[in-house]
Amino acid sequence: MFEQTFKNIDDILHKDAGCSSKLDYTEQTSWMLFLKYLDDLEFAKSQEAELMKVEYNYIIDEEHRWGSWAAPKTDLGEFDHDNALTGDDLIDYVDQELFPYLKSFKQRADNPNTIEYKIGEIFGEIKNKIQSGYSLRDALEKVDELRFRSQKEKHELSHLYEVKIKNMGNAGRNGGEYYTPRPLIRAMIDIVQPQIGETIYDGAAGSAGFLCEAYDYLRQGGAEKKQLKSDELKTLQESTFYAKEKKSLAYVIAIMNMILHGIEAPNVVHTNTLAENLQDITPSSQHDIVLANPPFGGKERKEIQQNFPIKSSETAFLFLQHFIKSLKPGGRAAIVITNTFLSKTDNATVALRRELLESCNLHTVLDCPEKTFLGAGVRTVVLFFVKGEATRSTWFYKLNPGRSLGKTNPLNDDDLKDFINLQKSGADSDNSWSLSRRDLDEDTLDLSVHNPHVSDEVILRKPGEIVEEIISLDQQSEVILANIQKVFGK
Repeated sequence: MFEQTFKNIDDILHKDAGCSSKLDYTEQTSWMLFLKYLDDLEFAKSQEAELMKVEYNYIIDEEHRWGSWAAPKTDLGEFDHDNALTGDDLIDYVDQELFPYLKSFKQRADNPNTIEYKIGEIFGEIKNKIQSGYSLRDALEKVDELRFRSQKEKHELSHLYEVKIKNMGNAGRNGGEYYTPRPLIRAMIDIVQPQIGETIYDGAAGSAGFLCEAYDYLRQGGAEKKQLKSDELKTLQESTFYAKEKKSLAYVIAIMNMILHGIEAPNVVHTNTLAENLQDITPSSQHDIVLANPPFGGKERKEIQQNFPIKSSETAFLFLQHFIKSLKPGGRAAIVITNTFLSKTDNATVALRRELLESCNLHTVLDCPEKTFLGAGVRTVVLFFVKGEATRSTWFYKLNPGRSLGKTNPLNDDDLKDFINLQKSGADSDNSWSLSRRDLDEDTLDLSVHNPHVSDEVILRKPGEIVEEIISLDQQSEVILANIQKVFGK
């Protein structure tokens, strides 16, 4: 229903001089969608208040509400073109009045977990990049066609927004950082099996895909598919999901993504997670579950590394330390990490593997195939562990979809069914096996993925066979050249 509207908005932004990539399209669509969502939310709450015969206090002043400047209507409910700002007047209003007004909410909010605070955060980070007031007017009219007033509408809009985030991967490496394949996330959640009442944390949230999928999983009743009670829905909304994100654009997208999935005031903090000293993480700030795909390949400054007992310039290895510390005793984690973590022999990596194996039960490792992450030039694994008990044995599964993955042939849910089913029992198969902690080299603790059911032996041909093949190929070439000479003459 709304897919064509999204395409039309992208077409409008594509023609504007201020928007040069899909990153820009998603960013600019996000702030307009957010304000339209907020207007529909306020309308619904005002209707509820009217039925209860109580007064509703609007968050947004009347002059800055969506219906006043973005989509004014006549008494008949039709778009009021005569009173709608456009051209330079619209750009001046948005840049000089609307954004400063919305940014000021951060200072006025009671606490960071309110929607008022999120409004101030978003508009303190994001800028209007649309240069033409006529383009902005056209885009606003398209956004006004969208509705957030039913669960069906919200579900469709959240799906389309996910598609936009996925497409950002084609706009460059930074865009791809925001997107983890949703089938992989769902498989990770199926293994961890979160419950209502547990807290779920992602300190490298990106577009908040992990938290959105976890919300959908719990909203549908979790593994038992049970109907949620009103107090459970309140818990799900207010005190289940927690996230941190460093980058401004990703932070805005994370909030928008969670809102579209049904979380009204997401607990997302805009901060550099790694700037927090591990010693400052107290039991009150620990969580039951960590789901994450931290950025790898990045480098952190030496002063940031001082926050960690095991120093490393690799951001993913610092994040892993953060996540271990952020888990409650008995807490569960599923974390994507570069597969070099399993095998590198430098002091820091070996020390980190030792820390993981001694303080946590690394019960499962999922080895992902090449191109699981579009545009990423490294292989990845998923670590599943429980904090508070040492590792005795680790079950490995080498994911083999039977085809080469790519943009037109991505990972799907069926690819992961065998992994999910076998993981429950830890059974051996052509693609799975177990490795005892006792069998590891105590100096290196090498956990390299090596399927014992597949022979690594490469049968080399004898030199004489290779020479015979070369002679045969030369003879075939002579025959082909002779035939060509007959056709064209000498």
